Amino acid sequence: MHVFPSLRLIWQTAAILALGALGGFAATWAHVPMPWMLGGLLSSALVILVWEPTFLADYAFPLPFRTAFVALIGVMIGTQVTAELVSLAGQLPWTMGGLVVFVIFAHLGNTLIFQRLGGYDRATAFYSGTPGGLMESIVMGEGAGADIRILTAQQFLRIIVVITLLPLGLSLWMGAPVGSAAGLRAASGHTPVTAQTLLLIFVAAGAGLGLARLIRLPAAQLSGPMILAALATTTGVLDLHLPVWLIAAAQLVIGVSLGMRFKGTNLALLRRCAWLALVSVIYMLILGGILSVILWQITGIEWLHLLISFSPGGVAEMSVVALSLAANPALVSLHHVARILMTVVELSVMARLLRLR
Repeated sequence: MHVFPSLRLIWQTAAILALGALGGFAATWAHVPMPWMLGGLLSSALVILVWEPTFLADYAFPLPFRTAFVALIGVMIGTQVTAELVSLAGQLPWTMGGLVVFVIFAHLGNTLIFQRLGGYDRATAFYSGTPGGLMESIVMGEGAGADIRILTAQQFLRIIVVITLLPLGLSLWMGAPVGSAAGLRAASGHTPVTAQTLLLIFVAAGAGLGLARLIRLPAAQLSGPMILAALATTTGVLDLHLPVWLIAAAQLVIGVSLGMRFKGTNLALLRRCAWLALVSVIYMLILGGILSVILWQITGIEWLHLLISFSPGGVAEMSVVALSLAANPALVSLHHVARILMTVVELSVMARLLRLR
């Protein structure tokens, strides 16, 4: 068993990240929202789908490398925990109740979309339609006889379409690209970061990840470092604000790792799944938008913060969106972790009731 990555894996990863960085620079120049994540995603996907280089034939993006950068995002979110979040504790029962409604109706609507429009069988439509719990949906769906190719493509496309569509829509609405350098600086602060602070950031990320895995926290790579950094920041023990370049690097790694998910994908299957994912995501964003408006009136929490909290992308990806907008990322991350937990519970209960296990 190889503990350390091989030299070939290292240079393959460096090469795909360099290509992703070219996409990030191009996206920044074109004022695309979330340029490093979306630019890295698009360029790496194009490399895999169009170029198909031979040096990547045996390559899979190293999960521990992505996990390390997600943990750094967790540290960044933890530093955003303020008294404002604590003051919202009384409103959380309302927003969590709204999240339960969202999970149930999003799953129901998606199942109908995939059955009626996509012509998927019952099991494939049911497990493809979950608004979260990607790995749980794939594992349970495979056991229930769902088409694993369609299920996997549909679940990954859900995340990709959300993190593409939401920033684009918000950029059009706000009149400025989401995730610009200015937005990142606002989230990270202006204090120069020393080598000692960088070391503490990496230690906090590693320790938080290790502790979260030990006690089996959901979304451990994000939640553990987030909780540890929040404790360090709120108690005044440490100041762990990440530099802009490190946040941009985390965006790039997350984007490129998502783009690499297209490796080996059948293009005909991808086209079929893509338009259904678009319909599904638009439905969920409308549902989330309606619930956000209602909860905004009840709780007073900003509508934009609630919308990002109810958008069914990945936890890490949506946390990056929240960071770029300085949209109370701790609140957003809390709701996305809760959404995954609720989805897994709802999925298990409904699968038993519908006899799809």
